[in-house]
Amino acid sequence: MNDTAQHFTDRLLASLRQDWQRFIDIIPGILLAIFIVVVGLLITNKVADISRGLIARRSHDPLMTNFLTKTIKLILAIAVVIIALRAAGLEGIATGLFAAAGASAIIIGFAFRDIGENFIAGVILSFNRPFNLHDTVGIGDLFGKVTSLEFRYTKLKTFDGRDLYIPNSDVIKKPVFNYTEDGYFRLEFFVGIDYSDKIEGARELILEVVRASTGVIEDETHEAFVVVDQLAVSTVNLKVHFWVNTTEYRKQASIIRGRVITNVKEALGANGYSLPADIQEIKLYGGQSSIPINVKLEGTPTP
Repeated sequence: MNDTAQHFTDRLLASLRQDWQRFIDIIPGILLAIFIVVVGLLITNKVADISRGLIARRSHDPLMTNFLTKTIKLILAIAVVIIALRAAGLEGIATGLFAAAGASAIIIGFAFRDIGENFIAGVILSFNRPFNLHDTVGIGDLFGKVTSLEFRYTKLKTFDGRDLYIPNSDVIKKPVFNYTEDGYFRLEFFVGIDYSDKIEGARELILEVVRASTGVIEDETHEAFVVVDQLAVSTVNLKVHFWVNTTEYRKQASIIRGRVITNVKEALGANGYSLPADIQEIKLYGGQSSIPINVKLEGTPTP
């Protein structure tokens, strides 16, 4: 029993000495691999910066520049790791990684289908997309300003200050509304005038005020106009249409719209047009034939 234990101990010690000697032998390679990784990543960052400048000068597209620069950086980083493994004498690990990746490609494809789908969609969007950096867009029911395009998602900043991350595959599949591509956006609002007022006179006055308001744009293509939209219970409703610049869509457009509404309201009042409130109809039921009504003038004390 003692001889068996001694034999086992001798074999274990011999194995440990061999492993330790192998480790000592590969230390120079490991140190070289660490050096290659450190220097390689520094060179990768430098090459990525140079590539960013070259791509930016050619494309003038910040989103494409950012996406392609990150792709170049990722490819170079993978190449550095492979070279470092070979320098350390660990070619088997590098080969095994590629073999394992190939053997499990189908499994990984199913497990990470969304990741791959979003990455491919990101590549497509980097070359062909319906928006640029800082454009205001609506993607499905989501709305905001484009701030970046990443490998997996497109980032929007909503106008209430939230950061919105939309998978690139959704950007490809869903309708995209670009509010700033051509720089123009049409706004509208309603004005209700009294039935006794002259419709054409009110329409001409409103149109004149709208065109004179700061921020309203009008040319041969983008024309302001006013139309009768509805004969309501107590008012004739006019619908006012006008165009604004959408470089700063949402805030600036809302400010201009509020300014135009204010100008129209004051102009109509100054020219004798009434803006009546809704008429309330009171019905009497059963045997009731009248209701008591008290009229109180403003400033009159209540009895």
